[in-house]
Amino acid sequence: MLAQATEKLRSRYGATALTNAAFALAVLVLIIAASLASEVFLTDRNLTSISRQIVTNGLLSLGMLLVILTGGIDLSVGSVLAFAGLLATGLQAHMPFPLAIAIALAMGLAVGFFNGFVIARFKLQPFIVTLAMMGSLRGLLYMYSDTPQYPVDPLFRSLLGGGFIGPMPVPTLIFLLALPVVWFYLSHTVSGRAVYAIGVNEEAVRLAGINVRKHIIAAYMASGFLASLAGVLLASRLGIAQPSVGVGYELDAIAAVVIGGGILGGGGGRVSGVFGGVIALALVDNVLNLFNVESYYQQFLKGIIILIAVLARRKPA
Repeated sequence: MLAQATEKLRSRYGATALTNAAFALAVLVLIIAASLASEVFLTDRNLTSISRQIVTNGLLSLGMLLVILTGGIDLSVGSVLAFAGLLATGLQAHMPFPLAIAIALAMGLAVGFFNGFVIARFKLQPFIVTLAMMGSLRGLLYMYSDTPQYPVDPLFRSLLGGGFIGPMPVPTLIFLLALPVVWFYLSHTVSGRAVYAIGVNEEAVRLAGINVRKHIIAAYMASGFLASLAGVLLASRLGIAQPSVGVGYELDAIAAVVIGGGILGGGGGRVSGVFGGVIALALVDNVLNLFNVESYYQQFLKGIIILIAVLARRKPA
């Protein structure tokens, strides 16, 4: 009977709507369970901490969504994040920090342009190109960094990572502002619709006279820019930049997109879904940290959650 009811709901509302409803219910249950199990969970301090924690993965995931929609993937975002943090802090000894930040963000755009150009121009696999970029950038990081870490300018930290506008941390506000920008781009611009169409059928889009190469490059540039912005904000929040930061962050970004309904083959995914995926992963991390669960158990549980999400959103055979 349950199977019949599920099938009726699927036929009436569609599998995606049903899966999204189940996903939202699971997040709600997690919040209720965590609030009942821990007195700390709903405190202002912990909620503020969660709002800060979603920023890094949130910005990386928005960029990853744009790339995945085209049918690609960007494995270099963790290295871009680390490089941007080091540039923004390391250059502050030689110039005002706003200029150092601008150079760090320009680096992210340049890396994204290179990734997109090589992939679109030479028809190479995005996985291979961005994997090579990830390794190359990580090597450059250690060559650039002659010390294991850089402390940040106190003003840089107080204005960005440690700043508040009303009750809202500045990094969280920047992430929340990025959400409608990406949503508007995907929903209300010709270029945004082209990104979806490229992921569904790139050849048809090309035959329709649309410059596919331009849109693919733009998607990777956006991913690089958002990753560098995340790196600047993370270095500002932590008060220090290290070449080893960002390892594995690309997997969390991919996970947030997939959990939120993104299709790795391209053509499917929404900003609202990514936001939900980022919140869900942050809640899981926070709850596990509150109960002092070891990090390797956390990685194991996150892997199980990602696998369940992929299975739940797979297309019926």
